[in-house]
Amino acid sequence: MDSGYYAAMTGLVARTQALDTAAANLANAQTPGYRAEREFFRSVLLGPDAADSQLGATVNNYGLLGGDRLSMAQGALEPTGNPLDLAIEGQGFFMVQTPNGPRYTRDGGFHRAPNGQLVTQAGEPVLSATSQPIPIPPGEVTVGADGAVSVAGGVVAQVGVFAFPDGTQLTPEGANRYVAPPGTKATAATSASIHQGAIEAANQDVVEGSLDLVMMQRQAEMMQRALTVFHTEFNKFATEDLPRI
Repeated sequence: MDSGYYAAMTGLVARTQALDTAAANLANAQTPGYRAEREFFRSVLLGPDAADSQLGATVNNYGLLGGDRLSMAQGALEPTGNPLDLAIEGQGFFMVQTPNGPRYTRDGGFHRAPNGQLVTQAGEPVLSATSQPIPIPPGEVTVGADGAVSVAGGVVAQVGVFAFPDGTQLTPEGANRYVAPPGTKATAATSASIHQGAIEAANQDVVEGSLDLVMMQRQAEMMQRALTVFHTEFNKFATEDLPRI
């Protein structure tokens, strides 16, 4: 079989998966704290048995979409005027306590719950640098760049900003929540600062996302047309050439 068929097929699979990713990125371009996903590629065969494959090296060397990785690029900081809205500049995540365990987010749209704790829009406690809920007594609230929370001039807690070892791949959960891999421990971020009265926007630009989506659609259509051409050639060979042999 012509190796061009394999090239067109792997190209179509890769562009279809990338199209799904581009659509998700664009759909969440207005979601606070959203981390865009970017595709990465690998060879068709990847693993210890790749060298023993029955397929030729020509086929094995075609690129195939290996999956998506989170982009950790900084999103724009948008002022809100709410003293409990917090935005992270630099690498790191807020930790929130959910019924399913701790989750990590860049969405700093917080408020004071009736029980006096700092919570997310969903009512989940935001955790301190010591992984404890953060009390917010009545009074004027000030949050420093290091996360220190002061009320009426007295420090009551420190908002935790957590980072992971280089190469750690967090798993998205919903639009802007992330789960750490099992056994991976978050540590205090050393290169991040907190801005009070602001929220970080998604790190996906709407215009760029729209262009990516259109480009992926066109590339997928090109691969579909290529497959149609090869399929037509195969049918012609089967109906016209093979009977002569």
